[in-house]
Amino acid sequence: MKEPEFGWNFIEDDGNAVVRYLEWEELPVNYAEMLRYAGIPLAAAKKGTPEDIAKQADWAVELIRGQIVNKIGYLAGNLTFDEDGFPVLPFPQKSENLKKNLKGCERFVMFAATVGAGMDRLIRRYEVADAAKGVLLQGLGAERVESLADAFNKVVNEEAKKNGYKTHPRFSPGFGDLSVAVQKDFLAVLDAGRRMGITLSESCLMAPSKTVTAIIGIERDS
Repeated sequence: MKEPEFGWNFIEDDGNAVVRYLEWEELPVNYAEMLRYAGIPLAAAKKGTPEDIAKQADWAVELIRGQIVNKIGYLAGNLTFDEDGFPVLPFPQKSENLKKNLKGCERFVMFAATVGAGMDRLIRRYEVADAAKGVLLQGLGAERVESLADAFNKVVNEEAKKNGYKTHPRFSPGFGDLSVAVQKDFLAVLDAGRRMGITLSESCLMAPSKTVTAIIGIERDS
């Protein structure tokens, strides 16, 4: 799939900020990252039985074809700060770490990325049937959703640069002193339950588990 052309909406305020939803087609698999997330050091894999590991990795990649989605929901808006310097976002928070991360920004993008419930179903099935395959699928699921978040982040970076801005590193609920409890309001803003099938447990764990939420600050590049 050609990368979406977002145009000006990341950068300019149209006075009617709305949540938008996208779906990427399949992204190339980074096998090294897949093994890293599965807890299999690449060096160890090469010294061990690389044919077996390579075959298992290929098996996992083939298994998930047609079983996962690549969904993004995002909201872009102007960023202001309160009298104490905290960023004013569509969800309540008083995070010193997020305040530092977004310092100097004029815009923000908040997003959720998920590969869907199909990945979780496969992981659960193989964790029972074959623990080693379950671990490999856990690693692949993590690689898939991080690749999706990275792909979206890359487009935000490029759009910002084209318009004379730069982006700050994305910041997720649960990082530093930004409580994971903000996920409830964060996901509600994106209508993520209805539009993306993302739900939250009482302990603020997201389902599907292979889901990423984050905020990206956009600063004028002077």
